[in-house]
Amino acid sequence: MARYFNITGASSAAAELTRELLAAGDDISVSKISLTNIHATHPCTVDLYVERKLAGKFYLLKGVELPVGATLIYDNMKFNNSTKGFGLFLKLNKSISETPSVDVILQ
Repeated sequence: MARYFNITGASSAAAELTRELLAAGDDISVSKISLTNIHATHPCTVDLYVERKLAGKFYLLKGVELPVGATLIYDNMKFNNSTKGFGLFLKLNKSISETPSVDVILQ
């Protein structure tokens, strides 16, 4: 079953927004992730990673710029967070003049 997220960056005082898409132990399998920049005028930069306490972060995408209206599809993956204790996170990076907005679909 697909999961859908609308993620918009934090206030202008913050330089980034990190959102947990799947918590460790959610028992969700993901084989495809779609990221779409829905901001009207600005590209945004995203990091997509899995993280586990005491093991650290492992990046699937790091510093990837999404142009306005562009969709990035990350497929050919097998992620299941049922037993390994990993959560899935998306970080939006912003500058002072923009508030990034991204739609995320997990399948």
